[in-house]
Amino acid sequence: MSRFKDKMTRRWMRLGTEFLPFADAATTELPLGRLLRLSLFQVTVGMATVLLIGTLNRVLIVELGVPAWLVSLMVGLPLIFAPFRALIGFASDNHRSALGWRRVPYIWLGTLLQFGGLAIMPFALLVLSGDTHGPAWIGKVASAFAFLLVGAGLQTTQTAGLALATDLAPPAVRPRVIALMYAMLLLGMVACGLSFGRLLANFSEIRLIQVVQGAAMLTMGLNLAALWKQEARRRASAADPADARASTAKFGESWRKFAAHAHATRFLVAVGLGTMAFNMQDIVLEPYGGQILHLTVGATTTLTAMLAGGALAAFSISARSLSRGADPCRLAAYGALIGLVAFAAVIFAAPVGSPALFRAGTLLIGFGGGFFSVGTLAGAMDRERNGESGLALGAWGAAQATSAGVAIALGGALRDGVTQLAMRGALGAAMRNPATGYSFVYHLEIALLFATLIAIGPLVRTGRRAGTGAEGGYDLAQMGAGTRLPGGMVR
Repeated sequence: MSRFKDKMTRRWMRLGTEFLPFADAATTELPLGRLLRLSLFQVTVGMATVLLIGTLNRVLIVELGVPAWLVSLMVGLPLIFAPFRALIGFASDNHRSALGWRRVPYIWLGTLLQFGGLAIMPFALLVLSGDTHGPAWIGKVASAFAFLLVGAGLQTTQTAGLALATDLAPPAVRPRVIALMYAMLLLGMVACGLSFGRLLANFSEIRLIQVVQGAAMLTMGLNLAALWKQEARRRASAADPADARASTAKFGESWRKFAAHAHATRFLVAVGLGTMAFNMQDIVLEPYGGQILHLTVGATTTLTAMLAGGALAAFSISARSLSRGADPCRLAAYGALIGLVAFAAVIFAAPVGSPALFRAGTLLIGFGGGFFSVGTLAGAMDRERNGESGLALGAWGAAQATSAGVAIALGGALRDGVTQLAMRGALGAAMRNPATGYSFVYHLEIALLFATLIAIGPLVRTGRRAGTGAEGGYDLAQMGAGTRLPGGMVR
């Protein structure tokens, strides 16, 4: 009986590692409890993302009557800080505070910015909607300020937080730890999307204020718990190589070394195009469901959870593929191909009047986007040099977030402009339909996906890589420990 139990235990452990690829991310130096607690900052990032993209844009456009171009501009404002992510990562790499921390001051600053933006945001939005006796310009300025605060907080917290996770994890499991952080972001989006959908099922302005300010308090609490006793304090010492580097490091020099990596430009172009393709719909997906398919606020809010759920499923599949030697750029290309099918389904949902087809397309958008993100994540992990994980993570985040911000702003503006032309009859009688503007955005995303495939094609390996295992495959456990990839990205 004892021998049978031992045999079943060994089989179960192998099964768990196979189907839960990051179950062994915990180590003696970084126990599972501490690792999961650290990942809470990703939950708050996912919560803010659901609020900004999945809930507030629908409420502002449909319930409060704010023009879509203005909403898209507001939602895109938080990403104005995206280009500075590389600089934030570099600064946290080389920062030495009086208390002996590198990452904690930046995570705490980002948390305060997130809290402040979310605290004032609902009141600013109500003024913006015109439901007050005050001048309208106050609402625009206050709303822009609130969105900017949240954006700066998100970029700072996530960049420094992921860099801290990289610092704490031993090199052998570092890719699994960073990937677990990404999974927690998706889980946070799923949970918060479902929760917000339920809380706002019976929409009212008072309920909106309660939900957004509750999110502000939850952000502060979870980030405090994530930071507690994570980064060790140490005294600065001239004998310490890290401290010596911090005193002489220059961002320009470090960036030139980073950019000199083979295929860096092509890779970042592919990242930018793919990110735009998968994010241009963010500002119009929920309004499309509400205005064209007549879904409720609660139903459209859960679409963000479906996006995250599809991405999480793709993440699990691609993690297993990478551990078996799959090429990360090939996985990213598969994601783009899935995106083509997904946007076609969303487009055809309107003429056939099928909410089910729309939901299926939404799920596939998340699935394809998940493959694309994880594939580029695997490539970027290898770009960390000389302990400057913050710079590598920040560079990927800057490319991705900047492209997403441009795409979101364009999505709303194009939807408004094309819809106005269509409703005036400028595009012909057949196109005189409120769905025309949405359809134009989705068709443009399909074109961007084709451009992504062209950019990423030369980066895809044609054969197995020698020297990466018994079969020349790609060993996920070796990522970040010196393995070279044909392109790169991190998150």
